Amino acid sequence: MNTIAPNTYVIYAKGLDLPTLTAVSTEAALPVRTAGESDGWAWVTYDAAAVSGPEVSDLARDITGFRYDERFGGPDRVVTVFLASTPACECPHGQNYSVPHCEEHPFNYSYSRGGFELDYFNIGMRREAHRSGDRLIRELLAAGIVGRETPVYDADPSYNADGAVTMRIITEHFGLPAAN
Repeated sequence: MNTIAPNTYVIYAKGLDLPTLTAVSTEAALPVRTAGESDGWAWVTYDAAAVSGPEVSDLARDITGFRYDERFGGPDRVVTVFLASTPACECPHGQNYSVPHCEEHPFNYSYSRGGFELDYFNIGMRREAHRSGDRLIRELLAAGIVGRETPVYDADPSYNADGAVTMRIITEHFGLPAAN
């Protein structure tokens, strides 16, 4: 399983090499904490206390779109997965799938291609049910995290409260390397 340090944002990019991804982060004035490359993915991590979550998630979306097409060799060449290990926000609108928790808390997961977030949701405490996109629906249903019947949650309310099962599903689905 891919664990992310607490209070960290990660951008995984497929279709970009590490020097390009770190250069884009530098141009966006987002200081990179760690970076690496493995299994076709380049990644950069950011300290959530030092950068704005929405700025990082917006960058993850934008580098897949038309703004960077010429630079990166054409449309749909880059895909990204954004992950945040920030704590859940207590904002009342944080349960709605169409808006992030609040300005300080982006969605915990998003998948972007072509300049659009095609899949996004928050992780843990049954928040995956309030999602946009169905890229991971089969795996989430099979794990009993979403769906009309969730016997695992009904039997054990603490099941996946920390989002560990969901993070495992995401990292296995995309084949994400550990971002340490």
